[in-house]
Amino acid sequence: MHKVNFKIILSFLLILLANFIFSQKKFTIVLDAGHGGSDHGANRTYSDIGRVAEKDVTLAITLKLGAMLEKNKDFKVIYTRKIDEYPSLSDRTNLANRSKADLFVSIHCNSAVRNTAYGTETYVQGPDQNDTNLEVAKRENDVIFLDEKDKQTFGSYDPSSPESLIALKLQQSKYLESSLLMGGLVEDNFVNKDKRFSRGVFQKNLHVLRMNAMPSVLIETGFINHPEESHYLASDRGQTEIAESIYNAVIDYKKAVDRKSGGPIVTKKPEPDKLAEVALKNDFRILLLSTPTRYNTGDPALKGLNYILPIKENGQYKYYYGVTNLASVRDINIKTAKDAGFRNAYAVGFMPNQKLNTGYYTIELYAGDKLNGNSFILQTLKDVERNKENGVFYYTYGKIYTLEDAVKLQKDIDAKGIKNTVIQKVFK
Repeated sequence: MHKVNFKIILSFLLILLANFIFSQKKFTIVLDAGHGGSDHGANRTYSDIGRVAEKDVTLAITLKLGAMLEKNKDFKVIYTRKIDEYPSLSDRTNLANRSKADLFVSIHCNSAVRNTAYGTETYVQGPDQNDTNLEVAKRENDVIFLDEKDKQTFGSYDPSSPESLIALKLQQSKYLESSLLMGGLVEDNFVNKDKRFSRGVFQKNLHVLRMNAMPSVLIETGFINHPEESHYLASDRGQTEIAESIYNAVIDYKKAVDRKSGGPIVTKKPEPDKLAEVALKNDFRILLLSTPTRYNTGDPALKGLNYILPIKENGQYKYYYGVTNLASVRDINIKTAKDAGFRNAYAVGFMPNQKLNTGYYTIELYAGDKLNGNSFILQTLKDVERNKENGVFYYTYGKIYTLEDAVKLQKDIDAKGIKNTVIQKVFK
């Protein structure tokens, strides 16, 4: 009888111990900073902050996010890289699978042909469902050709093969709902906390997600080739805000997992993919001020804003900030201008490639004292016109009929070394 009671007590203690050990298991998350080493990812050089490279931005955000999670005793954080190196896609996924991770988060930056593309996106693994995002998938899959190991691992995978897609769907189906939940939490935080524009959560066949035996997301934190968003991505403030939004999403995701007490995660039905924002008919620039004073780039009067386009009309210099044909970006640009101190700033619409019915555009090269014949401007450009008004000499060049052509001519002149020119609208 005593032996029976002892066995019952021992069994009970073992169950309690097992439950205790299980309850103490840390939530393992693998953080993957996209690209690295010789693979720079998306990158662009700006005159004021230099080159912004995806590999640097993703590593900075990942390290910030990891530091936040490491302060929480419930998490075990594993990094695919913590320095500027390139782990192969096989290394990244193998590390996550060997670690029996509960969640895989890959952090990236976006790019597009046009520099007006803006906003965040999150991808989960799944069959192609949205052809408009095919170029994103192609760009991420191109990384596979960087080393032989990835060629061997992924060489037999054909995204267009029905057999591959069926096998892929079976393999990933048990993680899909959880991945969609995590992706939705991330994008919601970007919108509600950081006040950014979310392009949505999408399914796409990306190699870095395909081989993971766990819920996985790839987060596109913004567009490096968008002038304003790239500055946000490169800034400590932007990187910290992005890391905090992902951190909060991870916390909420884990709470959802914990509520299910280790059982299958049942999530709310994912919302339909958000429609891509429709471009407006007009391009919008933000008018900062109108004044008879001519300011050069970097003048304190422009309050540190970049991407200023001065246009001279009827003796007044009008200073415009930014250009976009998306309403969301237009509104953000207005807010940026007002936050900088231009309280009366407002958006002005420009019809793309509209020719002037009367008059033309020219480039005001210089205003001031009379130039001598050996000046750099007169030596560099031929057929420069000179006019004198109220004792000031104005030198202009060219005659064009659309604003886009005027901007192009201005850039060509800038490339020749003639800086701080102004587009002038001549009424005749």
